[in-house]
Amino acid sequence: MEHMLRPYREVLARPGALAFSAAGVLARLPMSMVGIAIVLAVPEVYGSYALAGQITAVYVVVHAIAAPLLAHLVDRYGQARVMNPALRVAGLGIFGVIAAIGLEAHPGWIFASAVVAGASIGSVGALVRARWTYVLRDPGAIHTAYSLESALDEFVFIVGPVVATVLSTTVAPTAGLWLPAVAVLVGGWLLLSQRATEPPVVPRAHDAPKGSLLRSGGMIVLTLVFAAVGAIFGATDVATVAFAEEQGSKSSAGFVLAVFACGSMLSGLGYGLRHWVSPLWRRFVIGVLALAAGVSLFFVVTSLPMLAAVMFVTGFTIAPTIVNGNGLVTSFVRRDQLTTGLAWVGTALGVGVSIGSAAAGGAIDNQGSHGGFLVVAGSAAFAVLATLVAIPTLRAGHVDATPGPGPAQATVVPNNAPKP
Repeated sequence: MEHMLRPYREVLARPGALAFSAAGVLARLPMSMVGIAIVLAVPEVYGSYALAGQITAVYVVVHAIAAPLLAHLVDRYGQARVMNPALRVAGLGIFGVIAAIGLEAHPGWIFASAVVAGASIGSVGALVRARWTYVLRDPGAIHTAYSLESALDEFVFIVGPVVATVLSTTVAPTAGLWLPAVAVLVGGWLLLSQRATEPPVVPRAHDAPKGSLLRSGGMIVLTLVFAAVGAIFGATDVATVAFAEEQGSKSSAGFVLAVFACGSMLSGLGYGLRHWVSPLWRRFVIGVLALAAGVSLFFVVTSLPMLAAVMFVTGFTIAPTIVNGNGLVTSFVRRDQLTTGLAWVGTALGVGVSIGSAAAGGAIDNQGSHGGFLVVAGSAAFAVLATLVAIPTLRAGHVDATPGPGPAQATVVPNNAPKP
C-alpha cells in the first residue's frame, strides 16, 4: 500500500502543496452542501420541491455566469487580489439565505441572497488546480495531482451531503447551510493567504489572439459535455431526496449520495496511481459512455439499499471523467487563460446542475421520484450524443499538453500589478 501511494506522497511533499490542497478542501465544502441544504430546507418551510429547485438553479446559474469572469480577473491580477474580497461577499450571501429561510421571508429574499452568494463564490477548484500546474512541471505529476483533487472533490461530496442532511433534519431546517457559510470564509482565507504557491500573473503574448477561449472547438465540446454531466448530478440529487422520502426515510438521502461520491473518490485515487499512455480524449469519451450506462440502471432500483449499490458502482466513472476533462483544458487553452479555462468547465458542471435540479424538481412535483430519474436519463443521453458527435473535434483539437514552466522558470508579472 505504501508503495502504491508513493505518487501522491511525492506531489504532496512539494513545498506548500499539502497546505494549499487542504485549505482548498475546506473552501470547497459549499459546492457539495448549499444545493442539497436548500433542497432540504425550502420544502420543509415552504412546502415546494419546485421552489427549492428554482432557488438552487438561480444560485448555480449566477455562479456559472460570474465564475469565468472572476477567473479571468484572477488570470490578470492574481488569486488573492480578486478572490479575498469575493469570498467574503459569498459568505455574507449564504448567511442571507439562512436568515431569509429562517424568518420565512418572501422567497424573493432567498433568491436575492442566492444571487449574491453565487456571483461571488467563484471556482475554488480552479484556483487549487492552477496552483498545482504552477508548482509541478511533469505532466505525469500533474495527472496525479489532478486525480488527487478529483478524489478530494468526491470526499467533499461524501462528507457534505451527510452533514447537511443530519443538520437539516435534526437541528433546524437551515442548519445545513451554517457550515458552508463558515467554510467559504475560513477556507478561502487559509488558501489565499499562502502567497508562495499562488501562480504569478502570466502576461499575454502580443501576438496572442483576442477574444473568448470558447472560440476553441475543444473548449466548446468540453463545456457542453460537462453541462450535461452536471445535469445528471443535479437531477440525481433532487430525485434521490424524493425517492428517500417516498421510502419513508428522507434523512437517508445524504448517505445515499455520499455512497455515490465514495465510489468516485476511490476511482479517482486509483486512476491517479497510473500514468496512462492512451490518448486523453479517448479516455474522456469512454468515461462519459460508462457514466451514462451506470445511471440508466437507476430505473431498476426498488429500495434505498439497491439505489445506493447502483450509485456506488456508477460513481467509479465520475472522477476519471472529470480528471480527463480538466486535463484536456490544459491542452486547449494558453497558459495565461488556464484559470479561466478550468473555471469554464467547472461552471459548465454548475449550469448543468442547475438545469438538472430545476427540471427534476418540477418533474418530481408531477410524477414523483420517477420523474426526476427520467431527467437523469435524458441528461445522460445528451452527454453521450454530444460526446460521440464531437470525437473528431476532441481528437483534432488536442495539442501539446506539456505544462508551462514551474516556479523557478516562470516569466511573471508580480502580484502587485495594477488593480482592476
